[in-house]
Amino acid sequence: MSPKKNRIKPFLKALPKNIFSGFVVSLIALPLGLGLAMASDAPPISGVIAAVVGGVLVSILGGSNVTIAGPGNGLVGVLLGVIATLGIESAYAAIICSGVLLLILGFLRLGKLADFFPSSAIQGMLAAIGLIILGKQFHIMMGNRITADNISYLLKIPNTIVSAFSYNNQGLTYAMLAGVISLVIMLFYSKIRNKYLQLIPAPMWIVLLSIGFSYYFELILKQPNPIAADYMISGIPAFDQIISELPTVNFSKIGSLPFWLGVVSLTLIASIESLLSIKAVDKLDPEKRRSNVNRDLKALGLATVGSGFLGGLNVVTVIARSSVNVNNGGTNRSSNFFHATFLIIFIALFSTQLTRIPLPALMAILVYTGYKLASPENIKKIFRIGKEQLIIFFVTLLVTLTVGLIQGILSGVIITFIIHIVLNKSFSLFGRNVMKPNVLMFQEDTNYYVSVKHFCSFLNFYKLKANLDAIPEDEDVIVDFSLCEFVDHTVMENLNNYQELFTKRGGHFEVLGLDLHDTDSKHPFALRRLLPVPKVIKNSLTRRQTTIEELAKDFSLQYDSKKIRTTNFLNNFLFFKTKQINHIYNQLENKNEALNLFDIEFSEGEFIAKEVVRSTMLRIKLNKDIPEFTLDREGFLEKVYAFAGFKDIPIKNHTDFSNRFYLLGEDTQAIQQFFTDEITLFFESNPYYHIESNGKDLLVFGKERLASIKEIKALYDFGKRLKEVVS
Repeated sequence: MSPKKNRIKPFLKALPKNIFSGFVVSLIALPLGLGLAMASDAPPISGVIAAVVGGVLVSILGGSNVTIAGPGNGLVGVLLGVIATLGIESAYAAIICSGVLLLILGFLRLGKLADFFPSSAIQGMLAAIGLIILGKQFHIMMGNRITADNISYLLKIPNTIVSAFSYNNQGLTYAMLAGVISLVIMLFYSKIRNKYLQLIPAPMWIVLLSIGFSYYFELILKQPNPIAADYMISGIPAFDQIISELPTVNFSKIGSLPFWLGVVSLTLIASIESLLSIKAVDKLDPEKRRSNVNRDLKALGLATVGSGFLGGLNVVTVIARSSVNVNNGGTNRSSNFFHATFLIIFIALFSTQLTRIPLPALMAILVYTGYKLASPENIKKIFRIGKEQLIIFFVTLLVTLTVGLIQGILSGVIITFIIHIVLNKSFSLFGRNVMKPNVLMFQEDTNYYVSVKHFCSFLNFYKLKANLDAIPEDEDVIVDFSLCEFVDHTVMENLNNYQELFTKRGGHFEVLGLDLHDTDSKHPFALRRLLPVPKVIKNSLTRRQTTIEELAKDFSLQYDSKKIRTTNFLNNFLFFKTKQINHIYNQLENKNEALNLFDIEFSEGEFIAKEVVRSTMLRIKLNKDIPEFTLDREGFLEKVYAFAGFKDIPIKNHTDFSNRFYLLGEDTQAIQQFFTDEITLFFESNPYYHIESNGKDLLVFGKERLASIKEIKALYDFGKRLKEVVS
């Protein structure tokens, strides 16, 4: 069979899943596209145009596999300034020129430029963007329009909250209620771990409820929508108008300084946001493929040019929608294409319905997005890494808020370099060695050995990265820092990403030579230099841990409360293919190590789309090989999945089992042979659990939350009896 046919067959097999995933992503992309455009003072449809053009062109020409393209959160602040300074027609010209610059960056293979920015500086810039979005849109969400600068928008939030309780105009009160209720949906929706509700994303629930509210007043109460007319979406053209009435693009200001400041700002933020998103989504890819970032930059640049001519915004790679794509079964670029296709269908069929959505409801989505970008939890994480990272973060944030985005990120780079000089008490370490080759790589036996000398920071990490990227991820790698005097936070964070990638691909990535280095923080991402050994703080057990410890004694089990980050034994389970495992803890093991019960913390999605989940699970170690499969209770959602290509495996002579359980796996014959009468009857007569086989072990858990002591006992008993039946 030819290589082309080998590629086409898996593509066609995965097509139903990618169509389904593209549909789910479009449910988020529609309200977000409208909201991001309006937050940027652009026509509402321009955000949807960017998503459609990006989805089509990037899916065909891009170099990533499961990313989604469209308008980005990070560009709202820049677009606001560009449109206010140049006007919308000249802003389209700036967007087109920005796309050309992105194309040039791609052809010059400058995708590595993102590695030159310190991690904490990027976090500070993104937090500032989040505050800009939150500050401006919060007032509209509360039914109050004000004009101010970035800082004043934030400072006037308390006044807007107080004034909302004394509106004389009932239309403004209804507008405020629409915004507040929508914000509550965004805040608490992810906490509801219900697979049926979560089939429709939170932003689309807001759209559906808003339209339903409008029809309730119009059809049931025979009254007009009570929300003030100037707080409703307007100006959405019909589908044929979008095609026939292209916007005017004005290049007359192309020779002015404000024009090119806007172009450079758009290009800088678009490239950073896209490269960070691509890097994050690669970690979620179930097949752990590595994206061609330079090819993606070229595709994004071309899509931005096309979007600008059609009246759309910049096209970037977006993390939130990409995370949703992966979590709903997206496996290749076709899901990006189908998300654009469904958006076209929505606009063609329902453009008039979109005018029934209150503006405060859409702004609530952006307020939540802004909060996620500038979440206090991010500040806590940075503080845990090191106090010096907090300085970098806040300097970048404040300069970005008060001066501008370009000045903000440059200030972050400069303050990071100054802090590194102060910490090392030496400018010569950097000045003398920055241009020297500091990475030596060679292959010894079956290992790749990489030696790093002098220093390794955001200034020269690209040299180390170029060598590591050349090594296949299924090989063994040793990175030696014994000749390196200083390693910064950006490098430590990236090394952790490489360790995860190599481990999941079957390789081994080990870092040596840092045993003589220490740091002010025990965080694994903290920068490394020679320091006095920090104090050791003894951790005390919580009440739940104390009870588990007592349970361990009663059942003659071994208990370990410590957080353990070595979780390689879970990598081959399908459940964790698109999730990041942070650690396991509160382990219970029996003496012969056949059963291993533990609490686990893992995350779904990345960055602002990241949701941390804690659950209790049981691993059953078997002494024989069994087929790989997953077993769940069958419900309505599983029947829907069947139409998307996820076929349930029937068990002969067990109709009740086949009706009640949803059994998946590749080797149908082996799975049917494994499910003997005894095993099948065991599952039929016991409580429902999610059960998964990786071919050697079984993974068992109930709900996606931490189990109570009673549930821990039940889970352990179920696993013990299941092992006896399987063995």
